[in-house]
Amino acid sequence: MQIQHPGGDGARTRVRLREKMGYGIGDFGFNLYWANISAFLLIFYTDVMGLAAAAVGTMILVTRVFDAVTDPLMGAIADRTRTRFGRFRPYLLWGALPLAFAGVLTWTVPDLGDTGRLVWAYVTFSLMMLAYTVLSTPYSALSAVMTNDSQQRTTLISFRFIAAFAGTTVVNAFTLDLVRWFGGGNEALGWQLTLGLYGVVASLLFATVFFSTRERIAPPPQQRSDVRQDLRDLLDNRPWKVLFVLALVIMVTIVMRSGATVYYLKYYLERPDLTGWFLGSYSVALAAGAALTPVMTRFVDKKRLMVWLMAAVGVLSCAMFLVPRDAIWLLFVLNTLVGLALGPKSPLAFSMYADCADYTEWKTGRRATAMTFSAATFSQKLGGALAAAVIGWVLAAMGYVANEAQSDASQLGIALLLTVIPGVVAFFAALVMRAYPLDASTMAEVQDALDARRAEHA
Repeated sequence: MQIQHPGGDGARTRVRLREKMGYGIGDFGFNLYWANISAFLLIFYTDVMGLAAAAVGTMILVTRVFDAVTDPLMGAIADRTRTRFGRFRPYLLWGALPLAFAGVLTWTVPDLGDTGRLVWAYVTFSLMMLAYTVLSTPYSALSAVMTNDSQQRTTLISFRFIAAFAGTTVVNAFTLDLVRWFGGGNEALGWQLTLGLYGVVASLLFATVFFSTRERIAPPPQQRSDVRQDLRDLLDNRPWKVLFVLALVIMVTIVMRSGATVYYLKYYLERPDLTGWFLGSYSVALAAGAALTPVMTRFVDKKRLMVWLMAAVGVLSCAMFLVPRDAIWLLFVLNTLVGLALGPKSPLAFSMYADCADYTEWKTGRRATAMTFSAATFSQKLGGALAAAVIGWVLAAMGYVANEAQSDASQLGIALLLTVIPGVVAFFAALVMRAYPLDASTMAEVQDALDARRAEHA
């Protein structure tokens, strides 16, 4: 298939419902991995593999920093890929099975000593995240080349994150039950087989994305740039730099809350039986927030909406710290409201990344779509790595001991990791977002100018 520029009549490309659904379902597959990493990987390493919390925190930080560095490289490779199927779609086929295999290895407990298991964790987690990057970077960039309309992109990406949070809901609600069922008393085997099942399902979903989507926007035909030029363009792009910082900050909030939740329920509330319901209701709220995003952006500018939502996350998260442990219903309500406020974050942010790719093309005459998304993903992974490391370090500093009753200090640390610390970070994210310069009227001018420019080269 040859990729054509949008027509020169200024018309915006509309994406059919079937294609939106086909694109969106891919993130269900990605979250069969990502939701497990966010919610269960840390406690898997400490409580199943038997690794020390501080060592796990450092391991996740080191491996995720390495993984984050690979994102811009993968973005550069994807931007320069040339196939008859497009630049980005083929990776959804090529990378699916390696990711499935690496996922099973990551959730495998080897018959080694403490040092051997830690080395195993370093190697397998690094391999899994590298395989994840090979698929996720082109997948994210794909949304920016399916349509040239900013509102259509917001709708398209909302479909993506509805599916993402649906995948998160499935993982949060059923994973522990699957582990028990597959393991039959052998928790390590249960995790291994559960991730094998998730890998098969995810591979089929990635193939669905490949066969149901179409790339419509290509770089300007006269473009001749190297990777260094792409990076210079990003560093000169003020909107993208704001989003880079925002992505890092918000991911700290999200990953810290997700990673601390299982510890909070198991050791602070002493109600591990509520894990599926607590995480499941949170995930449903995330999906509902994502679904409402296109409606909200029709009435509220993306920038203003993001500021309001992150401020709400800060208030609600901090309020949870003040709730007594036995007020379970109130904790459920507040946690669900946090999910509802965080749900639109991802559709908004990824839609704005696509706008940044347009802004760079308008400003410089060059387009590097995958580089724009991958460099933003670099920031997200740094934020996620920092959050996971902080969880491990705080647990160790507060005297956490796996599978034992926790001290008062350890319980306090666990409570703060779910409530006040991510709440303060969310307030900071709201402040960062105020510096974002692309409002709806500015983007309309940018896209009209690009339509006229593309018409000259059609």
